[in-house]
Formats: sequence, C-alpha cells, structure tokens
Amino acid sequence: MFRFHKTLDVITLFHKASSPASLRAHALLKQASATASSTATEDQASDHSAQTHPARQEFELEVSENPPTEDQLKNILEYVGAGKIGQVVKSATTEFDALKKFKESKESFQWPVTVDWENGRAVQGDNESEILKLVQALPEKK
Repeated sequence: MFRFHKTLDVITLFHKASSPASLRAHALLKQASATASSTATEDQASDHSAQTHPARQEFELEVSENPPTEDQLKNILEYVGAGKIGQVVKSATTEFDALKKFKESKESFQWPVTVDWENGRAVQGDNESEILKLVQALPEKK
C-alpha cells in the first residue's frame, strides 16, 4: 500500500556553544525531541492519549551555530512580537531598527533563539517553560 509520509515540522535553535543559556536550551530541546520521537507510532488510531495528554508529534531539531539570515530574522521578529524585538536584537526598538542593527553587526543578535517555523512562534533565551510551550504546542486546525 502506498502512503504519503508527512514531513516533520522543523524547530530551529540558533545556538552559540559558548553561551550557557544556549547550552541549556539545546539540552532541553534535545530531550523534548527524543521524547516526541519515542512516543510517536506509525498508527495512533487506537491511541486515545492525545485527548487527555495532548503532545506534539515528532519534530526535526535543527541546530544552527550561524546567526539567522535577514529573511529568517524578519520572521523571528514577527513571531516574537513588537514588545520583544529588543530581546532578539540588542537595543532594537522596532523591526526596522532591529534589521538595521543586525546588518551593521551580527553580534547584536541575542543567542539563543528557538523557532517553530511551521506554527510561527519563537522564544528568545533559555526560559524552560516558554520553550516547552513552543515545543509541545499542537498545530492549529485549519
């Protein structure tokens, strides 16, 4: 029987190995990824646990030690919202300001940033509860 395989959602961690916060976020995401993949089964039709214990399906964890591209940064800034732009790009107050500072110096980027591209969400830093909320979020029904 022919079956289409759904590609996994990608969660990207913009990671700096010299940053303790980034190392904590990386460890947390690796654990969450392992947990998601260990509970995934090919056929979950008879599994009703999703109704009482909703959890994210398996996802692909991508770790980038490079700063985001300008297009990726635009998306990240949109995902975090206007009130948190300064957390992603040091001292920035608007998206325009953030992009300008980022173009001038990639060092203005604040590591780590975790991004769920499929669901349009991002978390700056190593806040465990925020990262777990992002990782465990169920995709919205369309």
